[in-house]
Amino acid sequence: MKLLEGKTALITGAARGIGKAIALKFAAEGANIAFTDLEVNEETEAEIAALGVKAKSYASNAADFAQTEKVVTAIKEEFGSIDILVNNAGITKDGLMLRMSEAQWDAVIGVNLKSAFNFIHACVPIMMRQRAGSIINMASVVGVHGNAGQSNYAASKAGLIALAKSIAQEMGPRGIRANAIAPGFIDTAMTQSLPEAVRQEWCQKIPLRRGGTVDDIANLAVFLASDKSSYISGQVIQVDGGMNM
Repeated sequence: MKLLEGKTALITGAARGIGKAIALKFAAEGANIAFTDLEVNEETEAEIAALGVKAKSYASNAADFAQTEKVVTAIKEEFGSIDILVNNAGITKDGLMLRMSEAQWDAVIGVNLKSAFNFIHACVPIMMRQRAGSIINMASVVGVHGNAGQSNYAASKAGLIALAKSIAQEMGPRGIRANAIAPGFIDTAMTQSLPEAVRQEWCQKIPLRRGGTVDDIANLAVFLASDKSSYISGQVIQVDGGMNM
């Protein structure tokens, strides 16, 4: 039996990158997939469905509370349950604090952190009735250690970690687990756009001497979503090749 067979996963920001990798890996393990992004993505939906599961793309601004309530209601009606929630939606608007605008701060906090509140708030009542659920917040090593020029991003990711720990304490008695994944330097479209010299400098700081892959993150997400991790909750797991020990 596949690890996630019979379960429904809701993944935010899953049209591409890490979110898409998680959706595909979950589907390969038998989960039905509902995923959101700013626009419906029929191409990604078809890729997921080709793995033999039910898949549906939803257009939603994750930072909008009312839109989130509406889309979660639609997903519950379509799929019947929501067993796994992955809060993956995220953006960056980097800048040093003295030059950072209020708009840059608000946008990152809204998409990265408030969106997780929105979706947890909407999904927890469903999971409580099921007396089971796994919530995974996609944080970052920056949320653990900070990073100059990314105070808004670091704050949002640190918030996701604290949010997961708090939900784990609140919802544990109802059978709901919450954990955070903190990726390090992962090879995505965002990091591929960096100059090669910068990429090499990063890799020299990593004991494994390479960046991570989206599958490295997705593999951990499968474990945390599955019953194999049924006694793991309130944890933040760094996936960084040993960069931050």
